This record gives sequence, C-alpha cells and structure tokens, in this order.
Amino acid sequence: MEKRGYVNAGVWTPEATVEHPEAVRQLHREFLRAGADVMQTFTFYASDDKLQNRGNTCTASEKIGCELINQAACDLAREVANEGDALVAGNICQTPSYMSGLGKEVVQKEFQKQIDVFVKNDVDFLLGELFCYAEEAEWAIEVMKATGKPVAVCLSICSAGDFEGVSLEECAVRIAKAGADIVGINCFYDPDVCLKTMKVMKEALEKAGLKRHLIVQPIGYKTPECLDHHNHASRAGMSGLAEFPFALESRLLNRFDMHRYAREAYNMGIRYIGACCGLEPYHVRAIAEELAEERGKLPPASEKHSLWGDALRQHTYPWVRARARRSHWENLHPTSGRPYSGALRELASQWENLTVSDKTMRQEKTLTTDQEVQELAKRSEAK
Repeated sequence: MEKRGYVNAGVWTPEATVEHPEAVRQLHREFLRAGADVMQTFTFYASDDKLQNRGNTCTASEKIGCELINQAACDLAREVANEGDALVAGNICQTPSYMSGLGKEVVQKEFQKQIDVFVKNDVDFLLGELFCYAEEAEWAIEVMKATGKPVAVCLSICSAGDFEGVSLEECAVRIAKAGADIVGINCFYDPDVCLKTMKVMKEALEKAGLKRHLIVQPIGYKTPECLDHHNHASRAGMSGLAEFPFALESRLLNRFDMHRYAREAYNMGIRYIGACCGLEPYHVRAIAEELAEERGKLPPASEKHSLWGDALRQHTYPWVRARARRSHWENLHPTSGRPYSGALRELASQWENLTVSDKTMRQEKTLTTDQEVQELAKRSEAK
C-alpha cells in the first residue's frame, strides 16, 4: 500500500481504509484471487494511541480515529471474504503506550477499543502481530481471549529473544500459556531465518507439553545478515538494514523462493503459512500452488499462469522456450544486476540490546528534530 501511494512510510497508519477504501478492497481481492484463505483487517497501527501519537489526519484535515478505521477495515475485509471462501481476522499489534511505559491498564484499553469493533463485526478470529516484547503480547492475549474468539499471536523476534532479552524458548511458552491458540512469528526476517526461529519455538512448546497450532509470516526480502552461521541474531531485523524501507527491492524473494518456503513450513508442521511486508499476491499464489495437493485446489489466479513456466513453450524466442522446465527455475541463482553491489551488509551492533526503558525507543507526538536526526545518524555510523 505504501508503494502504491496510500500509506506514509515510517508512520504506517492505515487511514487508507477511510480515505481510499477502493485501494484496500482491491488489494484484498488480489490476495483472495491468489489463494489467500484469510482476509486480515487493514488495521495494523490502528490503535488510537498510535493514530494520535503520529498526528494522523485525513486529506480534509479531520481526525480519523480508531473506531472509524477499524470499522471500515472490517467492512472491506468481510465484503471481499464473502466473494470467496475466506475467513476474516481482526488484527492488532504493538502500541506506543507500551513502549512509553504507561502500564498494563492503559495498554489494554487501547487493545480493547479495537477488539470491541472486531467483536461487533463478528470476525472469525483475532490476530495479534509484531509484538517485540513477550509481556505486551501476554497483555494483548488477555483481552483477546475474553472475547471467546480463537486467538493467533505472532512475535517479531528471532534467536536473540525479545527486546527485553527474554529467551526465544520462554517467549513461545509464555504466549502459549497466556492462551494463544496459534503461536508463531511474523515480520522482520526472511523465510530462512523465520523457519529456524519456528523450529526452536516448536521444540520449546513440545518440551513444555503445550500443543498449539503454528503460524509463520516472514517478510518478502532476503535478510541472511540478521542470523549468521553462528546463530547470532539481530533483534532489529530488516529495519536494521540501511536499505529499509525504501531500497529493499534488490532483496526481493522470487516466486520459487516461496515454493520452497511453503514446502519447508508445511513439512515442519506449520499450517498457517502466511506473508508479511514486501510479499505480493503472486508470492501468495506460489504458496497456494506449492500446496495445491494438500489444499485440494488451485487459486483462480493460476488460470492464467503456467506453473514452472510451461507456457514458455509458446514464447517467440527459442532461448526462452528452453526455460520451459522446472529444473531451470528450481536451480536458478538470481543476480542483482548491480555490478558493485555487496552480497551482504554489516549490521550496526550499537542498536542491539535496546530495552523499552531506552529513551530513544519512546514514540513522541512531535517530529524528530534535525538535530535529533543528526545525533541518531552519528550513533548509527559509530563503529
């Protein structure tokens, strides 16, 4: 949505549900046609504290609040879900109130305002995402479980644990014990890193005797630097890459990466196999096609698509016709086309181990000043 000009990068608030409902509706339809089983309400960062904290306004300079955005998001998601055979998930995420240390009661009130709208609209289940702190996820689960709806919760963590240093294993056990029916991770990392993380979480749950469904929703960009061969991890994930958020395209996963991801996730026992930032409808179509036998169907978007390039047999050029075979695409090592591009990037370690008490983690209503930007830049560039 940001690439299409409907969302402001950095702020990421979803007032587009009110300002440009046709754009949100169309994106839902593209994912439905690609084979998605869930229409997720477009309500990431739609809590009142985030909207107010980031000065959200619509084009008419009128405030758009939590209730208006969430209601519009529910209407759009349900409308498109009803066009196919899809469920609707009401989505909440991390809050500025938690990162500002305002306490459990304040944070849960922010969750409650969103969830009240979801319950009124009878969404099929609730989905909490992008929680960098196990504690905030637990607070969210308390509010979600009180509705009686099924609850899925994704942490945005890796082998380093959460942002307060809680181990990955303990994070998995804590959110399961808090009542999450579906446990996993989303965002920050590519499929390779995410699946390594899920393996550890699954083992921790099994060791604790906790049987839960599993969910994984990686980003659509390669981030091998975020988890090296020593299993050292960066909590910042893709946001720690200098390319974030405006120059990540050279890292984009292709559809064959998605086939491999879907198969590996399925073989691991994960059944909610999803997609997060950067993944387009054609990536979701690749998941649906890879698992077509298990799902018992192909998505409508496959009607004009030849799996493994079979339709290339009709291409004008013979050298392209030679690529009409699975082995070509499965064994391809894509190039960047940039002669002097680096293979990997060194991550800035000075941003690791930040806790919620670090003043730079606080979200203020005022814009970061030029001087503050320069101070942050110096910290980023320090060795």
